[in-house]
Parts: sequence; structure tokens; C-alpha cells
Amino acid sequence: MFFDQNFGPLTEPATGRHWDRRVVAEQWRARVGFFRAKGLAPGDRVFLHHGNTLEFLIDLVAIWSLGGCAIPVDARLTSFEIETLARAATPRFSLWKEAPDVLLASRLASLGVETIDVGEAEAGPTRAGGGLSPVDLDRDALILFTSGTTGDPKGVVHTHRTLRARWSALKLSLGVEPFRRSLCLLPTHFGHGLICNCLFPWLSGHHLFILPPFKADLLADLGHLLDEHRITFLSSVPAVWRLALKTSRPPRSATLQRVFCGSAPLSALLWEQVRSWTGTPEVWNAYGITETGSWLGGTSVPGFAPEDGLIGTAWGGEIRILHSGETGAGFSPDLQCSPDESGHVWVRTSALMRGYFGRDDLTAAVVSSGWFLTGDIGVLDRRGWLFLRGREREEINKGGMKVYPGDIDAVAERFDETADVCTFPLEDTLLGQEIGIALVLRDSTEESVRRIHEWMALHLAKHQMPKQWYLIDEIPRTSRGKINRALVAARCAMLTPIEMRRLLRPRA
Repeated sequence: MFFDQNFGPLTEPATGRHWDRRVVAEQWRARVGFFRAKGLAPGDRVFLHHGNTLEFLIDLVAIWSLGGCAIPVDARLTSFEIETLARAATPRFSLWKEAPDVLLASRLASLGVETIDVGEAEAGPTRAGGGLSPVDLDRDALILFTSGTTGDPKGVVHTHRTLRARWSALKLSLGVEPFRRSLCLLPTHFGHGLICNCLFPWLSGHHLFILPPFKADLLADLGHLLDEHRITFLSSVPAVWRLALKTSRPPRSATLQRVFCGSAPLSALLWEQVRSWTGTPEVWNAYGITETGSWLGGTSVPGFAPEDGLIGTAWGGEIRILHSGETGAGFSPDLQCSPDESGHVWVRTSALMRGYFGRDDLTAAVVSSGWFLTGDIGVLDRRGWLFLRGREREEINKGGMKVYPGDIDAVAERFDETADVCTFPLEDTLLGQEIGIALVLRDSTEESVRRIHEWMALHLAKHQMPKQWYLIDEIPRTSRGKINRALVAARCAMLTPIEMRRLLRPRA
């Protein structure tokens, strides 16, 4: 994979552009020569601002062929955020399909970053890409920034060795046949979309179809796209399905063999709905962490039924549940939880990142003796199946009782009028924290609010019931489709909560 240069064909369904294997190989050779002429050298770091395009993928492998390190950048970032990342990562080049504004180019230049229009590689004559030196497996290949674009950036560094370990583990655990016509509709600036959904099938020689991420009009046409291009696999996040299920007809060609859903909690209800819409039972919850090369495990287990929080088993690694959520004392098997006992999720895999770029302190806070502290709370049942209960930092500590927002979200999602939901902590002088909930309802009448309150009171323990309720038009999400609970809480803080006491008062 990559080392074999067994690149598959590439297609952009939204534009109709298609590069067969011959064109892909020609483009790769041309871009290797183009970047060599620009002076790209081993160890150079390169920003890529043109994700989810054919050129992006070719440029990525061309950079690797010359020993460079690729840094995909979210196309939605502001000039200030890009400059912040540039100060942290110190790239030598910044690649654009559409030139940045003059001021940003000037600021990047002042930081020693050369801006390159990748269209020049196509405009010029084809350049030979020969004379490549062997790939150094321990050289930095990829840096993915997961946070801090306005302050203190945190970049996950993967080497060629860790990436190869992830792809090899997936090949052994999942095979490659179901991925022969893969669709990516996720952003390529983070691990789920790039490392696994794109590079794993494409570098296995399979046909990759790539779309701009999270486009409502494309998701509304998803069933037709799957049929037209005979798609056999796609990965996704719950936010994709919340829109597609409402706006798109199901596929009719029955080519879809396998669907993954990850990056955010998947409720049993939504899981069953996706199964029904796609027409395949192989809708799997995939557990992925950028630091472990994304897909770490999933529900490739026999005879499972969708359950809230069910992950399954590891794909090339080990999972342990420990009482400890600290790395300072070192990873200790003596601290392992019993089956079905909730604790901190630790994982060990040969695909673990080299570390956080320039931040050994952050690396030491999550890695101990080769084990990675995920920040997730979960249990291993007696079958060895992993269930996630939530994120450690998302725990709501209500008077000493731990409440996981994901559990409340899952109950609210089952209510028939719920379009979207987000539970979040509220500061409380008596209990420390209380529970707030933001709802997007298909019918926002008072009667619907009363009905969902009754529904949740029936299915939640008393200490899990939200104290403040908000109706909003949309739940804000990150570019990865994840809920930012702090952002939702801040938005709701500017709103007036529903007067539940009045609303629930017995009617005459």
C-alpha cells in the first residue's frame, strides 16, 4: 500500500471528472517532478488546502514520494486560523487549488511559507518522477490538527510505519473486497475521512469516489449517487444520516455491501433506520481515534443487534477498561475493571501516533508504556465487546452522580418528533452541575414538548432528567460532524429556556 504505488481510479461524482489508473499514474509522476523542481525535500512539511479533490490525493502521495510530510487543512478555516497553524507547524509549502487572498499569501510568506498553485502542475509539461529513494518508514508522513486553530494547536503525527500498520490491520480484519467502489463524503482533513475512508481502499487499488463533505444537496441525492456509481462501501457520521434519511430516496441497485458510521455516538434507533434505508445488514459502528489512525474497531462481530453505545471488537490492537484515567502512574493491568464495569478506555496498537507535534507534554499525558488513554468511558462485556458510555470530559457531575450526555441524547432520539438533540452541563450552585438539553423538533408545538418530556421521564432515571430545556433550529457541529457541547451550551445561554413548570401544569 502506497509503497506498491497501486493507486486505484478516482472519480468526482459532483463534477463528473474521472481519472483512470493510467491518468492517475501520469498525474503522480508529473506532480513528483513538479514538486521536486520546486525544491521539496525530505522532511519538508506541506499544507494542503484543497481537500476532497482528485488533485489533493495525488499531491499527497507525490509529497510522500519525495519524503515530505503532508498537513491537510480544513478549507473552512479563516486566514487567522491558517496563520496560527502555520506558526505552529512551520510548513515550507502551502498548496492551493484556488489562490488565497493576497494578504494571507503575504503573511504566509513572512513565515517562510511558499504558496503554490497546484494547477501549475497540470499546465506545465509532464515531468519524470523517477529516481525516488526508498520510503523511510519512521519518517513523519502526516500531521492532522485536531484542535487549537485559534490558540494552541494540537497536531497528531503519523509516520509511514503507523499508517501502514493501520491499513494492514484493516486488511487482515475486514478484507478489501467490499471496498472495491468506495464513496467518501467526509472531510479529508481528519483521520476518519482520509486515512480510512479514502486511502485504505484507494491504496489497495480500488476505485475511490470523492464528494465535497456534508453538502445538503448531494446528501439529498445520495440514493441516486449510490445507484449511478454502483457504490459498494461508504463511511459516514450520524449527522449525514439525519439529513439523508429525511431528504433522499433509498438506493435501488443493491450494490451497497457495507456501511460504517463513526466519529460520534450512534443510537440504536438511527442504526436500524440506516440499515433499513441502505438495504444492507452490514451497517457497522466504527470506533476511530485520530491518534490511532482512525478505525480501531467496530461491530464486525457475528449476530449482533444494534444497541446504544455498542462498538464491538478491536481491528488490530487491544482494548482494556481501567479504573485509572491517569498516565502518570503508568499503565497497570492491576487496575483493570471487571466485565460490565464502567471505566476508562485504553488501547494498544502498532498504528499509534508518533506523538503530538512539538508537544511531548501532551503526548505523555495520554500515552503510557505504549498504551493510549482515549478519554472515552466504556465497558467490556463478558463476550469482550466494547460499549462506549461517553467521553470523560463530557461527564456531568450532578452532586457526585456521573451522568453521560450521550445516554440522554440516545433516549431523546427515540422520540418520534426529534430531529436532533444535544445534552450539556449547566453550572449549579447546589449540585455543582445540572443538565441542559437542546432540541430540534419536527413539530415545535407545546404539545410536542410535553410529549417528549413524558417520554424521557418514562425512560430516564430521575437524576438524568434535564433541568433546563431549549428549542433551537439547528445543533451546531464541527467540520467532522461531531457535536460541540460547549458551543451548544453557549448558544443556549443566550436564549430563554422553555417554561417547563407552566407547560407541565395540569390542564383544566
